[in-house]
Amino acid sequence: MNYQYSAVNTAHGRFHGTVNAVNKEEAIENLMKQGLTVLELNDSETNEENVSVWDKDLTEQDIHKVKIPKKMLLGMLNQMALMMRAGVSITTATDVMISSQKDKAMKKILQEIRQNLLNGSTISASMSKFKAFPEIIVSMIRSGEENGHLDVAFDRCASLQEKGMTLKAKLRGALIYPCILLCLTIALVIIMNIFVFPSFANIFRSFGAQLPALTKGVMAFSNFLIHQWYIIVGIIVAIIAGYKIARHVSKSFVVHSDAGKLKFPLFGNINRFSLLARFCRIMSSLIDAGVNVVRSLQISRNTVPNSAIQAQLNQVIEDVKVGVPINASMARFPTFDSLFVSMIKAGEESGMLGNSFKKLADLYGKRADESIKQMMSLMEPIMIIIVGVIVGIVIISIVMPMFGIYSIIK
Repeated sequence: MNYQYSAVNTAHGRFHGTVNAVNKEEAIENLMKQGLTVLELNDSETNEENVSVWDKDLTEQDIHKVKIPKKMLLGMLNQMALMMRAGVSITTATDVMISSQKDKAMKKILQEIRQNLLNGSTISASMSKFKAFPEIIVSMIRSGEENGHLDVAFDRCASLQEKGMTLKAKLRGALIYPCILLCLTIALVIIMNIFVFPSFANIFRSFGAQLPALTKGVMAFSNFLIHQWYIIVGIIVAIIAGYKIARHVSKSFVVHSDAGKLKFPLFGNINRFSLLARFCRIMSSLIDAGVNVVRSLQISRNTVPNSAIQAQLNQVIEDVKVGVPINASMARFPTFDSLFVSMIKAGEESGMLGNSFKKLADLYGKRADESIKQMMSLMEPIMIIIVGVIVGIVIISIVMPMFGIYSIIK
């Protein structure tokens, strides 16, 4: 039978959870063996019947599938690395994390991990039960347990998480400026076509002026935008829905569309360099943590959000399994350029593969940064030209008929 308990330890830390026992006396005894003093103990089944659906904690029902924010995960990894380095036991470190944790979902995850630790489970096995911890982190922690360097494992996990967040922030920041300009341009066109052009059209008609072809075209677009806007919205929705459906139905479409993303002007290089930097950083961390090459490739492949690169890495993994060197297999694919292949080859021949991947991660990370800066320097004049052309067309289409009106008045 399961009992829900509320208890404190010798450090006055509060704990809540579930314990399995034949009766309440056995449940209390089991908790005392874990160093806990029971404050409250209830039959979980009876307790659930007495609690209304509105008062139930829905997070607890699906705690193993809950995702936590990346910043919260980074904070946890950093704190665990610090305590492990200071010689604090894993159980005590978990107690400290629980007592300082304010997020309910994370607190319950840590409480269950602590319970598993007290039952003889390892920290990696406990973490593997939760979706909150990615596979790569679990694998690195497991390797840290095996080689006795759990502090280094947590430190590497934190470093990996931080670098991944930094790269994503840079990519997000690079897209903000052109997106703002594009939205402002679209807003300008909509405002001009809905509010400005209809007024000018009435003025031109009242004077009986002959409108130039450019003005007629702009006004026709204005009328279309005002009276048949739903067609544009429908086309946009149909394109987005069709794209998502095609990706859901056809795996080949997913691979081809993801391959196209790597060749897209301006953004293609940024995407490729950032994905390669991510792949190399994870490979370096896993290999240095003692994970074998094939398993490292499999985990790293799963963290790359591009089906085209994943398909290529699948072939690399199959080749490596039968004894083909990584560099020889990667050389078949254009995604891995000659510099990439050469560095991997040097790492394999020297027995310093982890170091080679680390250098490649730094190299392609810098390339991604340079590509972002280059894109920003190009996007600014391009967007200014686009805005200038749109504004110029609007002004010319308004000014040209005015000369016609002026000649009629004369």
